Amino acid sequence: MGNTPSTHAVRQANLQRLLNPRSIAVVGASVDAAKAGSQALLSLKSFPGTLVAVHPREKEIQGVTCYPTFAELPEPVDLAILAIPAQHCVQAAKDAAARGVGGVFIISGGFGETGGQGAKLQEQLAEVCRSTGLRLLGPNTSGFINTHERCVASFVPGVDQLKKGSVAVVAQSGGVNLSISFLLDQLGKGISLAVGLGNAVDVNSADVIEMLGTASSTKAIALHLEGVPNGRALNEALRKVTPFKPVVALVAGRADIGEFAVSHTGNLMGSHARTVSALQQAGVVVVNSTEELAQAAAALADGRLPPKQKNGIGLVTGQAGPGLLIVDGLKCADVDVPLLSPDSIKGIEALLPPMTFVKNPVDTGRPSPTFPQVVTAVAQDQNVDAVLVFGLSEPAVLNPVEALKPAKAATGKPVIFGSLGLAHDLQGPFEELMHEGIPAVRSPERLVLVAAALDADSRAQWRLANSEGGSRTANNDQPRLQGPFNEDTAKALLAKYGVSSPARRLCIGRAEALKAFEELRKPLVVKIAADDVPHKTEVGGVFLNVRDQAGMEKALASIERIPTETPGRFLVEEMAGEGVELIVGAVRDASWGPCVVIGLGGILAEAVSDSSVRLAPLTELDAQEMLSSLRGKKVLDGFRHLPKCDRASIAKVAIALGDLLEEHPEIAEVEINPLRVHADGALALDALVVLKETT
Repeated sequence: MGNTPSTHAVRQANLQRLLNPRSIAVVGASVDAAKAGSQALLSLKSFPGTLVAVHPREKEIQGVTCYPTFAELPEPVDLAILAIPAQHCVQAAKDAAARGVGGVFIISGGFGETGGQGAKLQEQLAEVCRSTGLRLLGPNTSGFINTHERCVASFVPGVDQLKKGSVAVVAQSGGVNLSISFLLDQLGKGISLAVGLGNAVDVNSADVIEMLGTASSTKAIALHLEGVPNGRALNEALRKVTPFKPVVALVAGRADIGEFAVSHTGNLMGSHARTVSALQQAGVVVVNSTEELAQAAAALADGRLPPKQKNGIGLVTGQAGPGLLIVDGLKCADVDVPLLSPDSIKGIEALLPPMTFVKNPVDTGRPSPTFPQVVTAVAQDQNVDAVLVFGLSEPAVLNPVEALKPAKAATGKPVIFGSLGLAHDLQGPFEELMHEGIPAVRSPERLVLVAAALDADSRAQWRLANSEGGSRTANNDQPRLQGPFNEDTAKALLAKYGVSSPARRLCIGRAEALKAFEELRKPLVVKIAADDVPHKTEVGGVFLNVRDQAGMEKALASIERIPTETPGRFLVEEMAGEGVELIVGAVRDASWGPCVVIGLGGILAEAVSDSSVRLAPLTELDAQEMLSSLRGKKVLDGFRHLPKCDRASIAKVAIALGDLLEEHPEIAEVEINPLRVHADGALALDALVVLKETT
């Protein structure tokens, strides 16, 4: 069909038909109850639309009319479920497209995950989708559940009993999709749509996220990712959706580190780190477990905080011990617990007995009749954006709905309740709170999680609203660069993007090197300048503090003994003053595109592994947040003997490297290690530029 606006419209319409079907055909329906096709029909018993089956011999299965082929269906269906062996799926997809079917969902495995012939079948399926506009979910997935359409396109028993709700689940794994759905069900929240993408031959996470952006039945999205083959498309889809609907994500593979052959840069930005950063830049809240994913998405579906750089959280607790745990958790999550205003403190003191702590958190002791008034007073404080309330279950003295509802009604601010107690004591109050749109969680830790998610979502939306893209519009008409690059040519290229380096001379032979020694300001650095030696220190090719003729002769002689394809080449450079050493680099990721990293630099860059990564192009805000996220950020602020660093100059370098990769697609990576930073600016002491390999 080609990639045209009309093609895109057809594919979008067919995606809606696939996931919001009014008519379904099951291919491979069977009278054998043990087979997936039989279970698929059984799961659809409550589907209110048209349900048919395609079977070459049977006339009827489970009361459902069968037709021999797609061509003989009385009308095109929105969705065809293929419960047939992998080797028959390509022809079935072609037949479905020819009959005008919107999309197919393939239950079977045996495709790309098996390699060989399976991979060939998968590519053939992809070509059918590209050429016809047919949408494909899977293969190798447990399917999807659309509770609002009463469509259970899945062969897994019991999923037809999942509650209808307002949280959508988009998971790379069918098993994880159902796991999160069951967790949401246990939380009493329910799902709107739950999709397992499987091999994602055609329909991917970006497609579903974009569709959910306009779905009125969905208030929040829970996203699970393993690998992201087209990260930029996902990033763009999320940037469109997250300002209107909160997205919470769980990313598998925290131990996975990217492998890059030449520089330290890639090793400082593992694939998991790149994915997490890309999601956060797009406004997503990232969590670390399926339970956190379900709980955070459930809470955000009840409401989110307005965009803000930092939110104040108030806490009212009926027991001091849990209150201390909650405050500790909030502060560890970088959530602000501000002091209440003097007026609020005075008012709360009048409601409580003496000797209670009321500055925030407010420790009421055992809940008393004034508990609702205390919660409302905290909610009304000008420094508080959301209120947490924790109290062990004591039905005789605390009715959670009566305690929290007035505060929400008076202020409109989020109020979240946390408790622990006997299950039958909590069930009724939790259901009442849910009916009132007040999140309720079971444990101090979950209360912290919900507050952190609300704050992270708010701050992410503030960042999006205050980011205007990179430093400049990329000029993609730049002449293509030719390599290889040595340090001198790399620094010359960086200079065009505003990155400074010490005065230097590239010298061919001893005579030129000795002349440079006479003309440059001492002390000097003398380095090997061979194209095939990217890491000069590792081969003994760097000599510092060269001040006299003897030192210069010794350095040149040593460098001449290093094996290289381009012998007799030296870089003579003035020594930079004292400062903090950072590494700033950029890598062209196959999925996410240009990514920039800032970290503690020098020879210990990988050993210390203190770095932060963002997608390019960067904004000034991005770069400053990268610096603030470093564990060793104190070294930038005049720590001990070190100078107070000019953070703006570091940001300028990071932005420049992102711009460089944006404008030169032929560059695979660029690295400055170290970047020497002091109070008045930053200098690139070493630079590496690597072009992509040509085939």
